[in-house]
Amino acid sequence: MRALHEGLAEIFEIPVDDIKPELSFDSLDIAWDSLAIISTIALVDDSFNVILNGKSLDSCKTVGDIENLIRKAKEP
Repeated sequence: MRALHEGLAEIFEIPVDDIKPELSFDSLDIAWDSLAIISTIALVDDSFNVILNGKSLDSCKTVGDIENLIRKAKEP
């Protein structure tokens, strides 16, 4: 998930070391808005060859929630 963490750090403009599964978007004044969601969809597609649903991403509250969506999408 290193690629995800690095990409999210860039999207949110915070240090990569701050990106952890338990990181809550509400805790950092992170703008989890449509631009961040679209950027995350592109990041996940590029890094994992998985297309995530924007509505599913919108309901994510933590980095771990995104990681779980990726894992589920990769399951057969």
